[in-house]
Amino acid sequence: MLVLVGTRKGLFLLKADRRRQKWSMEGPHFLGHIVNHAVLDPRDGRTLLAAVRAGHLGPTVFRSEDFGASWKEAATPPAFAKAAPGEPGEAVSHVFWLAPGHAKEPGRWYAGTSPQGLFASDDGGRTWQGVDGFNANPDRRKWIGSPQEAPPDGGTLHSINVDPFDAKHLYMGCSAGGVFESRDRGASWAPLNRGCAADFLPDPNAEYGHDPHCLRVHPKARDVVYQQNHCGIYRLERRESRWERIGRAMPAEIGDIGFPMVLHPRDPRTLWVFPMDGGTVWPRVPIGGKPAVYGSRDAGGTWRRMDEGLPKAQGWFTVKRQAMSADSLDPVGLYFGTTGGEVWASFDEGAAWHCLCLHLPHVYSVETAQVD
Repeated sequence: MLVLVGTRKGLFLLKADRRRQKWSMEGPHFLGHIVNHAVLDPRDGRTLLAAVRAGHLGPTVFRSEDFGASWKEAATPPAFAKAAPGEPGEAVSHVFWLAPGHAKEPGRWYAGTSPQGLFASDDGGRTWQGVDGFNANPDRRKWIGSPQEAPPDGGTLHSINVDPFDAKHLYMGCSAGGVFESRDRGASWAPLNRGCAADFLPDPNAEYGHDPHCLRVHPKARDVVYQQNHCGIYRLERRESRWERIGRAMPAEIGDIGFPMVLHPRDPRTLWVFPMDGGTVWPRVPIGGKPAVYGSRDAGGTWRRMDEGLPKAQGWFTVKRQAMSADSLDPVGLYFGTTGGEVWASFDEGAAWHCLCLHLPHVYSVETAQVD
């Protein structure tokens, strides 16, 4: 087992055998630099990409083929095209999300940035090009709003999902902007937000301008998509083209607001979320300082609180949108990292939790992989 933990001040690698009983930690890699996301390529089991915001290099992507023993920066990192004379230009603030391409497309990667931009690589992350179907789309600015309308931490393109049954079928989330879908490998895009609430917009049924927090496509069940949104938890059967708010079944005192979402790798009806206080001032902490994961085994019809082993009180941390993940073992292991620098794990699908490590920097992302 390999758990990749991206933090405010570097990348850490947690390792264990398949029994997940004895753990060790390596790192930090990129000490002092922000690592927004790190992902091991599941297609070759050895290519590791890290989205790094280095103080002296700016936003970039690093690549390793030896599990971090050595790293090489992308020759051409993600960058917006130069603006035409007289037109306002854009600069990548940071690379926020990394996603491997389809299993049949070795070497293909996607990256989402802040501000909201989409980039692709066909050489394993060595060079990156903008996906003009989105970045140069005449509706892009209308979709994502002006820079002044961005969320507090800046606008981001995240949750890039490749349909496991169709390499040309892509989903992604924009905060703000909404969920968008492409059927032609990114050449064209359309909003996919029908049924999602937008409490902060003048039109609650707006076609775009939404704020998805995390989007997950199930790897085994065709056209089953889940979303943790700024305004609830949703499920989509793609043929219906309308999101269903399954978060309404959450306990009223908890609500259905949060950032991360994790799906069971085999069962399309099982998922987990980490709710937070979505009150008037959005403190972004567990409700009452009592952290808990909530899980559903029936596609959101009912939810169960899963907090055994977690702090019973005074747990004032947040779990960010890409800071929660699952492995593919049986039973499934769940992992999340906190803004307080803790990494927690459950090896029985959320029934009980154990703290794997303390005192790391602020955790931005958690991803898992199984390697030989």
